[in-house]
Amino acid sequence: MPVQIPDDSDFSSFKDQCLSADGWTSRYNKGGVTVWCRDQESSTVQKLKMRIVCKDVMAETLYDVLHDTSYRKKWDTNMIDTYDIGRLTVNADVGYYSCPQHPPKKDYVRAVSLLTGYLIQSNGTAGSTLYYLTQVDPRGSLPKWVVNRVSQFVAPKAMRKIYKASLKYPEWKRKHNPSLKPWMFPEQNTLPCISVAELTLQRGDSLENIDESGVSEEKTNHSDDEET
Repeated sequence: MPVQIPDDSDFSSFKDQCLSADGWTSRYNKGGVTVWCRDQESSTVQKLKMRIVCKDVMAETLYDVLHDTSYRKKWDTNMIDTYDIGRLTVNADVGYYSCPQHPPKKDYVRAVSLLTGYLIQSNGTAGSTLYYLTQVDPRGSLPKWVVNRVSQFVAPKAMRKIYKASLKYPEWKRKHNPSLKPWMFPEQNTLPCISVAELTLQRGDSLENIDESGVSEEKTNHSDDEET
């Protein structure tokens, strides 16, 4: 299946999904963080939407935090590895990706991301609002408690972590190449150009389906630093 570079209509559709309340069920709403779930026709595909109000964090700062891979290594403890591979256009690049030169790594559980992205809105001098929308096929059946746990613990914690990282970013950036922002200034981007023809999408049906719907919650390890 060929790779298609997102256009204005794709971004508009994504924005509409972030801002629309139709078809979404609220699963968590506390401390400025809201998490919604959406029922899918497929029993395995999961779609989540999250929103956090970021007081005292400007939209520009949030944008920088989400793009600065050097800083992400400082605050994102869930990240195993990340690196840039090349650029498709001025506004589209490829990070860790499954292609001939960069194959998937063994010993990691992988799901298929059908749609994932962020939407940042400015609240003027009061700060900003961050949305995160993701649609994932875990390639198998998951017990309901897993979905509940993600929506009520994992997702809120992840959004708060981004917020806290954004509060510290301006000071960190002043000490680490403050003028280097290739995501804002294309002339600073030194990544090699990649042709779309060199990339292929990994089809979901190429991964093994695993039925884990019977796994009990008692057999899982609970994190001591979960936030509610």
